[in-house]
Amino acid sequence: MMKFAVIGAGMMGSAIITGIVNNKVLQAEEIFISDPDSGKCQELNEQLGVNISASNAEAVRHADAVLIAVKPQFLDDAVISIREEIPSDALLLSIAAGVPVSRFRDTLDAKRVVRIMPNTPARISEGVCGWFATDAVLPEQKILTENILSALGMQFEVKRESDLDLVTAVSGSGPAYVYLFIESMIDAAVQMGLPRPLSEKVVLQTVLGSAAYMKQVGKHPVILKNEVTSPGGTTAAALAAMEKEGLRTAVTEGMIACLEKTRELGNK
Repeated sequence: MMKFAVIGAGMMGSAIITGIVNNKVLQAEEIFISDPDSGKCQELNEQLGVNISASNAEAVRHADAVLIAVKPQFLDDAVISIREEIPSDALLLSIAAGVPVSRFRDTLDAKRVVRIMPNTPARISEGVCGWFATDAVLPEQKILTENILSALGMQFEVKRESDLDLVTAVSGSGPAYVYLFIESMIDAAVQMGLPRPLSEKVVLQTVLGSAAYMKQVGKHPVILKNEVTSPGGTTAAALAAMEKEGLRTAVTEGMIACLEKTRELGNK
């Protein structure tokens, strides 16, 4: 038995807790949660059977691992509340966006820190989680990290903390890019005369099916694109118009802008 503390039971915190329990990475009785919103804790207790702690300090007391799942603007209060109780050898996992591991070293004297960049599809175990571990993190603690994040979808370790900025620009913010493209296709379908409810269903299934097909066959997207693009045909006309309007450039510039903003916020 181990004690796994979770500070923050919001969207991502609850998703990670649910993934851990449903995939049997840990038992519910090993998990202790704390959040200012007691209703969130009560809901997770009723759904999963995890323990509710009266405070952050109580949650982390004697913990083997601690997950910090609060937004960056609330991080200072969370750190202050656990500073006197968190064990010095505990594994500290953080999903606080843009917060470097050095901050936990400085404020908590924590040495075994893993910084995680998840994305929202992790809520349904279809996410992407990149993570960076300090040198002091033990091999068994890395295995625990892999097991926890595998319950949320794809996970991978990066060797440089700065690479998490790249992960943010690709997968962290990536769902928003996909939703924008989906929204654009739906609006275009409606403009051409297809009813909106049907447009939403058709576009969503087109995106889902295309991604699933690419994953299954394992071919490069250029090959798959060429398979549906006949010379002088309708798809060729559509792609030529999109390229002329700068779709590829817009995607690249958007991701670079995300990267630059991520680095700017990190420096602050």
